[in-house]
Amino acid sequence: NNMNKFLEKLRPLSGSEAPRLPQDPVGMRQQLQEELEEVKARLQPYMAEAHELVGWNLEGLRQQLKPYTMDLMEQVALRVQELQEQLRVVGEDTKAQLLGGVDEARALLQELQSRVVNHTGRFREFFHPYAESLVSGIGRHVQELHRRVASHAPASPARLSRCVQVLSRKLTLKAKALHTRIQQNLDQLRDELSRAFAGTGTEEGAGPDPQMLSEEVRQRLQAFRQDTYLQIAAFTRAIDQETEEVQQQLAPPPPGHSAFTPEFQQKDSGKVLSKLQA
Repeated sequence: NNMNKFLEKLRPLSGSEAPRLPQDPVGMRQQLQEELEEVKARLQPYMAEAHELVGWNLEGLRQQLKPYTMDLMEQVALRVQELQEQLRVVGEDTKAQLLGGVDEARALLQELQSRVVNHTGRFREFFHPYAESLVSGIGRHVQELHRRVASHAPASPARLSRCVQVLSRKLTLKAKALHTRIQQNLDQLRDELSRAFAGTGTEEGAGPDPQMLSEEVRQRLQAFRQDTYLQIAAFTRAIDQETEEVQQQLAPPPPGHSAFTPEFQQKDSGKVLSKLQA
């Protein structure tokens, strides 16, 4: 009721005709400011509680999705370590084989190439269920968020539904894009390691250097792991950003925030009324 009375006094501001100037414009501005402060004071507890509850539930969503990204990182570390073990070329047996002659070196390098193809393929198979789990988890947990927030979000049910659907769609697309980028990283790693073994000198009397070959393999694997970690971390930051945007839409900051301070001095009175109504 107070809000309706308050807006009723501002009604001429929204008309198409030029408003009549009050006899005491300074007094009118002061009265409007005082009544707005009263409205803000009445809204403060409700808006603060809604802001906190929505934020708490969105933090819950972030914590629910965190294990999925941790699983992705653990799988990357595990599979890289496994691949590194399979491609270890500095050892008494392999070192002797590489330095023993062109035929022995070529046979070992071909075997290592086969291991690259085999284990990067296994990597892809192992990784796929974790990526699928992330996508399905996003849909499930966002729907849980919808049910939890519905009872105390200031937004209308239709607006809440739209926000939740947009959040689910954005996070799902980002999760699928992350999966695609990791697969591309894996394909690049496979090609780089295959070229490393295929391009190593095995000409007559010029066997490959085992130490240099091992160092190249290590660097390629480390670069793959680092790039993949960075992409997963970027996805985690995207979750934070998208959920923060949803909080601003569903439960804006409580009164006292700069967005609630009207600018009565500005010439465009329509903007003033719009801000007050909001």
